[in-house]
Amino acid sequence: MVDKDKLLIDIGSTYFKICTNDKLEQHFRDFNKDIFDDLTYKCENVLSKFKKEDVYICSSANGGLNTLIIGITKTYSLKYATNIAFNSGINIIDTVLYRDIDETSIPSELIDVVIVVGGINSVKNVFDERLFTFLNKLSYSNIVYVGSEKDSEYISSNVENLVILPNIINNKLYVKEDELKTYLTNLYQADIMGKEDIKHLYDITSNQIYSTPYIVNKTLSKINTKFVIADPYILIDIGGATTDIHYSKDLVNDNMVIDTEYDRLVFKKLGVFKSRESLIFSAKNNEFVYELLAHLKVTENIFEEQSEKATKTLMQLAIFLVLCKVSSHNDAYITLKLNVLNSVVFTGGITKVLLQEDIENIVSFFYKKILNSAHNPTLVLDSNYDIWTLGIVS
Repeated sequence: MVDKDKLLIDIGSTYFKICTNDKLEQHFRDFNKDIFDDLTYKCENVLSKFKKEDVYICSSANGGLNTLIIGITKTYSLKYATNIAFNSGINIIDTVLYRDIDETSIPSELIDVVIVVGGINSVKNVFDERLFTFLNKLSYSNIVYVGSEKDSEYISSNVENLVILPNIINNKLYVKEDELKTYLTNLYQADIMGKEDIKHLYDITSNQIYSTPYIVNKTLSKINTKFVIADPYILIDIGGATTDIHYSKDLVNDNMVIDTEYDRLVFKKLGVFKSRESLIFSAKNNEFVYELLAHLKVTENIFEEQSEKATKTLMQLAIFLVLCKVSSHNDAYITLKLNVLNSVVFTGGITKVLLQEDIENIVSFFYKKILNSAHNPTLVLDSNYDIWTLGIVS
């Protein structure tokens, strides 16, 4: 239950939600209006009842920060930095294994932050001129070094405006994440303050605005206060721009030693509204999707439709595709042990479109077709779309 003296607001790419002790309201955004103007117009009667210090806001409407990570090894530096970035609510557009840097294609888009990592503090000469050649070809706004301290002076003398933070890998190969996570969180704040329609939200709150994925990740340790869930579990958040998976660490075979029990993956191109075209592209390139469409009793013509049925189908496809991406069927960043999964929690815009049986249909198809398994984890639907409220105040 939300404290009666608190107002909680989540600004999404498609909807915004406000939550008080009495109820949760959800409003479809008017994209012809500034976010602040749209929010105050639709919710003025509620906003006027709260002081700025009692209003808490999280947002994914600014799209988050685009990040590129350069690391020495997939097993340690790239994996550790990726883990910290994801759990800070950051979007990763690419990772570069340093040994392949000469053959790596240069991203055309502006990168908000480049993270360079590699080596424990007892080693040096981890990087050379190839790093500077690559960086000179990039278009980026910020760059941070979190690798071996013995190379920090060499790199800083060759890279302008470099921010140097303590190494995220200690000599025992454990993750030290606090400084980098704080740095990325502060960059997110700076990004908000640079977006006219978002920074005005500070007119109604005196509290820091965090990214919604960061807030959702904070809820995982408290989720059992709201739902009956058996470990291990994953939480799938399907929205307008991205699909996120938050998962408990016992679902991966990992060498990573960190303080948190949960991690996050984000799939920027699997949203249902803003990322609709890329979602359809991913679906058409999945070898099982046409069989799934037949199972759902629709044809590929559904991709051309603009209807409630089409939206429902795309959300079902997003569930299937994201499960494929973290399964043993796919060679991706993380493979989750889905056959031992006991619970799956669904949240996001999906909860306002799909029924429990719609989701069960997809999950059952996935396990039978992709994993050749009769396993059926318990499915929990955040039907009130308010799970984010568990983490926003604390």
